[in-house]
Amino acid sequence: MQAADSVALDSLAADSLRAAPDTVVVDTTTGVGGLSRDVGVAAEALGKGRFEDAASILTESLLEFLYENLLPAVLTAVLLWVVLRVTMGVTRRALSRSKRIDAGVQQLILRFTRFVIVAIGVVAVLDELGIAVAPFIAGLGIAGIALGFAAQDTVQNLIAGITILLDRPFHVGDNIELHDTFGTVEEITLRTTRIRTLDNQMAILPNANVISERIINHSMLRALRVLVPFGIAYKEDPTAAREVVLALTEGDPRIHPDYAPAVVVTELGDSSVNMELRLHLKDPQLEVPIRFEYQEKVFHALKAAGIEIPFPHLQLFVDEAKAFEGSRLLGPAGSGEGGE
Repeated sequence: MQAADSVALDSLAADSLRAAPDTVVVDTTTGVGGLSRDVGVAAEALGKGRFEDAASILTESLLEFLYENLLPAVLTAVLLWVVLRVTMGVTRRALSRSKRIDAGVQQLILRFTRFVIVAIGVVAVLDELGIAVAPFIAGLGIAGIALGFAAQDTVQNLIAGITILLDRPFHVGDNIELHDTFGTVEEITLRTTRIRTLDNQMAILPNANVISERIINHSMLRALRVLVPFGIAYKEDPTAAREVVLALTEGDPRIHPDYAPAVVVTELGDSSVNMELRLHLKDPQLEVPIRFEYQEKVFHALKAAGIEIPFPHLQLFVDEAKAFEGSRLLGPAGSGEGGE
């Protein structure tokens, strides 16, 4: 029976070649290519009324494809899925134990590992199915070049995101100043950096802009300095104001013990002697609430001590005002003309 099927198959192939002598024939005898060829031969046999031959050819081809291609492809996919789960689990546990690798870098490593294993799995499964992978990869390369030119900004942001994750100028939870924006870093992705501002808004900044601008990280050093500006009137004594303000910091456990608080004169302003309370904190995360707290404390302490906190004002001196002579403006108080 098998010999007869082989003779019938060779006869049909020969008829096909005689019918189309100018056609270039590619010999794909395995996998999807072989199955497609046999289906074509079976269809040709059906067209000639050779139903038993067509059924025999199709059945044999399907069984061959099942055992030689489909079943190995499924086993390969299952094996690579197990490898993916085990590898991702081991990598995730190893990264979680490391205190030197930033959370963003950990996510980048996990995503890259998953991508590599999945890509290898896809290529292996396609190879088991007898599908040519090289032309597909070449096509992806050409498409990738075209997409790269069409999405230059996105690619630039992705590269900048990788740079941020590797260079680590800031971490999630740090207080930073960036693009005139002050806030806490909430998330670092491959494309954007997200900062929660003081008014509880989320600023989403492209990574390409982040790495090209000046970044001030308030949380990187072990002791963060907080500045609390205030002003006193020129008639007041800066030494007395300094003593009143420094007394507010005594016994505050949040202040770093290695850096003593200080009060200095920073400027002789138009309406006030401008001064500044300088504190160093143990925990940089307390920067904003402590600054607000001491601003109010300084105000109440100076007021309680009778030290004037001036407000901006102008004093006008009129040397010559002939236009107002004889008017109520230059007359004695309560003596005006033309009115009661």
